[in-house]
Amino acid sequence: MRILKRLFKWLATLSLIGVFLGVVALSGAYLYFSPEMPDVQTLRQVKFQTPLRIYSSDDKLIAEFGEKKRAPVSFEQIPDDFIKALQAAEDARFFDHFGIDIRGLTRAAFQLASTGRIQSGGSTITMQVAKNFFLTREQTFKRKFVEILLSLQIERELDKQEIMELYVNKIYLGHRSYGIQAAANTYYGKNINELSLAELAMIAGLPKAPSAFNPITNPERAKERRDWILGRMLKLGYIDTAAHDVAIETPVHARYHRSDIELNAPYIAEVVRQQLFELYGEDLYTDGYRVWTTVNSRMQAEATAAVRRGLLDYTERHGYRGAEASIDIESLSPTDQLNALQNHTAYAGLEPALVLAVDAEGADLLLRDETEVRLDWAGIKWARPFRSIHWTGPAPKKPADVVSAGDVIRVMNDDEGNLKLTQLPEVQGALAALAPQDGAVRALVGGFSFYHNKFNRATQAYRQPGSNIKPFLYTAALENGFTPASIINDAPVVFHDVSLEGAWRPENDNGEFNGPTRLREALYRSRNLVSIRLMRALGIEQARQFMLRFGFEPDRFPANLSLSLGSASATPLQVVTGYAALANGGFRVEPYLISHITDAEGKMLLKANPLQACPECEGDTGEQDTTTAAEPIVAEPALAEPQTAEGEIAVTSILQPADAPQQPRYAERIISPRNAFLMYDIMNDVINRGTGRRALALKRSDLAGKTGTTNEQKDVWFSGFNTELVATTWVGFDQPSPLGRGEYGSSRALPIWIDFMEDALEGVPENRPSAPAGVVRIRIDPASGKRAYSGQENAIYEYFRTEDVPTETARSPEQQMQAPATEAIFSY
Repeated sequence: MRILKRLFKWLATLSLIGVFLGVVALSGAYLYFSPEMPDVQTLRQVKFQTPLRIYSSDDKLIAEFGEKKRAPVSFEQIPDDFIKALQAAEDARFFDHFGIDIRGLTRAAFQLASTGRIQSGGSTITMQVAKNFFLTREQTFKRKFVEILLSLQIERELDKQEIMELYVNKIYLGHRSYGIQAAANTYYGKNINELSLAELAMIAGLPKAPSAFNPITNPERAKERRDWILGRMLKLGYIDTAAHDVAIETPVHARYHRSDIELNAPYIAEVVRQQLFELYGEDLYTDGYRVWTTVNSRMQAEATAAVRRGLLDYTERHGYRGAEASIDIESLSPTDQLNALQNHTAYAGLEPALVLAVDAEGADLLLRDETEVRLDWAGIKWARPFRSIHWTGPAPKKPADVVSAGDVIRVMNDDEGNLKLTQLPEVQGALAALAPQDGAVRALVGGFSFYHNKFNRATQAYRQPGSNIKPFLYTAALENGFTPASIINDAPVVFHDVSLEGAWRPENDNGEFNGPTRLREALYRSRNLVSIRLMRALGIEQARQFMLRFGFEPDRFPANLSLSLGSASATPLQVVTGYAALANGGFRVEPYLISHITDAEGKMLLKANPLQACPECEGDTGEQDTTTAAEPIVAEPALAEPQTAEGEIAVTSILQPADAPQQPRYAERIISPRNAFLMYDIMNDVINRGTGRRALALKRSDLAGKTGTTNEQKDVWFSGFNTELVATTWVGFDQPSPLGRGEYGSSRALPIWIDFMEDALEGVPENRPSAPAGVVRIRIDPASGKRAYSGQENAIYEYFRTEDVPTETARSPEQQMQAPATEAIFSY
């Protein structure tokens, strides 16, 4: 017994000496390494690299930009089952130790002593935080010792919840995913709080080796790791047997989910990215900015679908151009055939397919996902061969007339869900839609597929508007004394103009001339000769200057008579912005796309303060304007000048610091209220009885608009609006060339506009503007524009400014027989 007491005393003394020496050694090491020790307090100000996220106005994710996918979560948002799974996998005593695990360190020390190198780190979660935030990954004794010291310091400065929060948001978990929320999105397409126990255990197994235990690339090893963690959770008492057994039986169903994009709007995303890069530079991709746009997700989805349907319809109408490629399938193995097919990318739902065999009823196809499908004759028989933009060949009689084994073709699902042969359109199109009251972009499509061609035709393509520009000229005429009933002669004319390179003999699109024509009728019938005579009457430069008020670029507006027929160059966005002034009562607004911007914590940084069309905010309502041809009206002074470069979407002039007081910004009036109403009413007739009659299918009385077609049908347009929404559609080839016979604004661009507006205006009440003070409606003679005579049966109603009401009355047939007219109808 005495020997045992002496031995115990000796061991106790030795232990105390060991502890003392350990404390001395640890203190000495701390003093030695402290000069190079980082400040642990900086962990409280950690700024995780978080990608830029862009949303629609109704919170649908449009895009995410940034190398690292990360969505930081707070400790309260971490599921309890995940914390327990992480403890089972990494650090069971996390909430009990003081930063280091003596048992684990002892094991690591033994391995170091026996092998000469560190094999396992004995790392706690706290030590991993120290390593991830402050240290390199080198396996050296010095680095490990500093890691221990930092861990002790972290435990003194931060509580366990803060440490756990730092850890789960920092760790790399494979596939560019940093943090548990990003991993949940990547592997399961859900938020971390929506995952099952089996899914949580799978993610908890990733920190040790994100590649080796990846459930997508190594599902078997990932399952082994998951099941081991579940077993540890059961052993540690974190879960019961029933929960364990259910989780163990859950199959591995992880798959790669790209960022949970909810709205397909890549053209918009790229515009926003470019704009914000000018503000934030490279920090844009790491600082977690969140951007809300003005885009309406329902309108945007329908705009994309409408443009695609319209372009595919044009493509099908002009015939099938043949297979994209041909593969010698006889000499290739099935694997090589699939590899060859993988070189072709799917665009906008048009899937590449390899023709394996053709028979009398259809064709057998191989898709890129290795599935084999059947393409029936019903999905092939449309494919007349393309001959030129004007002609197609004869209708095919059997599948072999169209496709052959080895062809790489495109297929899509039609409206009934049946597989159909298709092809990538060579023609392109664009659509831009704004809220006319403030210029907010509601939808924007720059082409058939951003991923096939990133050129944004809505904002970057300068094309001739053709007759789409005529409403701006007619507005100039109204502002300079003309009325909707003014008579202009629709008759042949020859001009000798040096700027037009000699004699110019313009014609109407149908080659016919109607003689004296009322201004209203001339616009809704789109009579070219009337537009030319109007510009001559106004003066070329005076008319041009007025048209430039709508936001066009001066150097793209020629100073000659061809401008009256749309020889200028403008983007669809510029055109729709001009039309916004016709829709909102006469105000020039700026198109803008960004509503507000927040930082990663949700604090609002910038907020849009756009120009507002506000008739009630004006000092002068415009009711007393006295317009005459001799004295052109001048727009009222701007309350806030647009500051956007011509042709661009506003950024700097719109976005203002969110914490600064925002004064309302009122748009400049560029059309008097009465003339704005008259133009709206005239353009309503384009829909009711003119070139836009197809839009009657929408069964609305409040729509107005104008078609546009350039020479040889190289560009076709339709722009239309009501008081709530204005939209422009354009169709053409990137390298201007004719679209073919029968392709006009009314037959090609208008159907896309109708397709879009049918959905965009669903549930929107009709709101036809009422005549403002100073405008009256009287019956007139349609031939002369004078007051109708008593009892005139063919009289029509027309609006006039009160000072412009006709004073003369048209003569009845009896009066004309009794006293033949000596005066001619005045015409321009």
